[in-house]
Amino acid sequence: MPWKGESPSRSPRVHEKFIKDYGRNVRIRGLFPWEERLFTLDPVSLAHILKHSTIYEKPWQSRALISSMIGVGMLAAEGQMHKRQRRVATPAFSIQNMRALVPVTFKKGMELKDRWMSLISVSQDPSEGEKSCGGMKLDVCHWVSRATFDVIGLAGFDYHFNAIRDESNELFMAYKDMFETAISQQKGSLWDLAALYFPVIDKLWPGERYRVVQRSHEVINRVAGRLVQEKKRKIEEAEKSGSVYGGKDLLSALLKSNIAVDLPPDQRISDEDILHNINTFLFAGSDTSSLTVTWLLYLLAKYPEVQERLRGELRSIQPAVPLESLTQDEIASLYTAVAELPYLENVVKETLRLIPPVHSSIRVATQDDVIPTATPVELRTADGKVEKVHSFLMPKGACVHVPIEAFNLDREVWGPDGWAFNPDRWDNLPEAVKAQPGLYSNILTFSAGPRSCIGVKFSIIEIKMFAFILLTHFKFAPADLVGKANVVLTRPYVVDKHKEGSQCPLFVIPLSTQTSA
Repeated sequence: MPWKGESPSRSPRVHEKFIKDYGRNVRIRGLFPWEERLFTLDPVSLAHILKHSTIYEKPWQSRALISSMIGVGMLAAEGQMHKRQRRVATPAFSIQNMRALVPVTFKKGMELKDRWMSLISVSQDPSEGEKSCGGMKLDVCHWVSRATFDVIGLAGFDYHFNAIRDESNELFMAYKDMFETAISQQKGSLWDLAALYFPVIDKLWPGERYRVVQRSHEVINRVAGRLVQEKKRKIEEAEKSGSVYGGKDLLSALLKSNIAVDLPPDQRISDEDILHNINTFLFAGSDTSSLTVTWLLYLLAKYPEVQERLRGELRSIQPAVPLESLTQDEIASLYTAVAELPYLENVVKETLRLIPPVHSSIRVATQDDVIPTATPVELRTADGKVEKVHSFLMPKGACVHVPIEAFNLDREVWGPDGWAFNPDRWDNLPEAVKAQPGLYSNILTFSAGPRSCIGVKFSIIEIKMFAFILLTHFKFAPADLVGKANVVLTRPYVVDKHKEGSQCPLFVIPLSTQTSA
């Protein structure tokens, strides 16, 4: 059957119908009539597929698209190359290193807060909606994206994009143009499809997407490449003087890990691989986190009772002194308190479950494999009979559709309200949830297995710190009707204004103004 489940607006209904009509392991048609895929909502089957990442790899088309933009970092690498890169990068994402980045996230959250306060204070000719609420309509998707870019710039390689202040930095614009033009603005045309399957088309007849990527690469290789070399020099100079370079950014940690004495020379990665992984951190670390913060604020605007309850919890740990006056140690202590707030934890989990930034993924079998199942599948035998079995053969070359959103929204697992935003569900989860694969709280948002998200701890720090700062200073209310679209990531769009690009306008109301009104 043709596959029609990619749109987040309709996919939950499609996925549920699949289960009802065909079971939890279904053979579906891919893009072409001859292309068959496995669609699975079976937790045992999917856990097996994600665990055996050397058998089930990203298809070459996906790897080609990713590597054409950000190089062969951990998102595009497979096999031994991925294993080598992951081994070098893992120490950079230790809890200790992630905690050291808390002040960076705090600083940028405060800067975003100040920028919004400034914009609201000088706004002129407010609309009727802005007059009635006492705030300003802002595209929170755009602004949060700028803030997370700043965070990953500093946390990634100690570089100041200053994107919250303005959007003039050469390196920032190179990444922004590449990510937005090459991904968000793709129209899904036949030309884009042909270029994906036949990359030589772009080189023979370069279109706008190809030209933007090439221009961006020139800037990234020149500027970011220089940063890698400067960082290496500082580490070598510190080594020669008998000291240890104190850089706390991911690039410093990555470079130090790559020259560690206990790492065999054949396991080290090249400078080019280092740069590709910095690109990967920027892409995965800015876009996904910014979308989660955006969707969190959108959901809280849509459900004001949840917003007020969460704000009450956040204010219960708010320091008596102004946040601007906190020392580094006090910021660290504040985040420790923020991280332990139970309702915030529930709201973050529920946002990540309901609207995962990555809607779905694809894997391809590199060899024949037998996939186990939790529920029986019906197979037709050679003599025409149908028998129920608990495993089936996955032929080499066949693709697996990994429906991340579908797993997170499965109402047979999460309960009848599985499609609803209900943070309280996390206080009393159905037993079936415990069998779900997933790196984080039995949801697939951060994937599972050897290729699960290496930056999950950093992402949660960023989401929670931004939530604390923004919700203790602003109230959020709906402005325009916003829908979801799956354009590589699940992005917000104003209904009937899709061509204007990804945006999520909300009324942002300073709490002092709202309280005195």
